[in-house]
Amino acid sequence: MPALATRPSLATDLRIAVNRLSRTLRNQKADTTVTDAQFSALARLHRDGAMTLADLSRQDGVTPPSMTKTVAVLMDRGLVSKHLHGDDRRKVLIGATATGAAFVEETRRRRDDWLTPRLTALTPAERATLTEATEIMRRLAQQ
Repeated sequence: MPALATRPSLATDLRIAVNRLSRTLRNQKADTTVTDAQFSALARLHRDGAMTLADLSRQDGVTPPSMTKTVAVLMDRGLVSKHLHGDDRRKVLIGATATGAAFVEETRRRRDDWLTPRLTALTPAERATLTEATEIMRRLAQQ
């Protein structure tokens, strides 16, 4: 194995590999006309439950005007709906519809179906390495 100084940067290698894998997995959606931003918002609502537009935009790291556009598209497609907040009738909650939940679950199934045979083709040692690397990458993402 070449010395670290003679290899390309680990940061560069990791970034390229993660980006390529991420791009390939993102393309495994149930409907490729749904953008990554739209899917991100929908998946968050599916996972975390209904929330206000402000909470959704803050958790997804986008501006409220941008999230307003995203939610409008998702509503037009029947993937999310709005309803009044139980405690504060001035607030509106946005939640995934049954169609939206099914879309998220189908997309996750497709992504897992793409990745599972590739992981199965690895050696047990390689899978163990990926298991360790997954935890390290989770920690990196939280910093």
